[in-house]
Amino acid sequence: MSPRSYFGELELLVLAAVYRLGDDAYGVTIRQEISARAGRSVSLGSAYATLGRLAEKKLVRFVISDPEPKRGGRARRFARLTPAGLRTLQHTVGSLVQMTDGLPLGVRA
Repeated sequence: MSPRSYFGELELLVLAAVYRLGDDAYGVTIRQEISARAGRSVSLGSAYATLGRLAEKKLVRFVISDPEPKRGGRARRFARLTPAGLRTLQHTVGSLVQMTDGLPLGVRA
């Protein structure tokens, strides 16, 4: 990971959701995963904008599905982690774990 590769919270959440969802990672399911696990509301537009930034950084790639087999069925753009994306997720999560180890996170100010 280069020194200029810093990630915001939403980028990290999207990377983690793509990893967890595997072959079912697209905008709607990513948004649902973040809401269910992180309790954070994310608009579909924000999810897709973040996926776009991650694709520009070569951390995710897209696979286009066949259209759904129904009238007006649309193709979906599924996200997949690249090897660099997986390394980045592992590195970032590892750094967060090290930095937060021993913090009294259950204490409220």
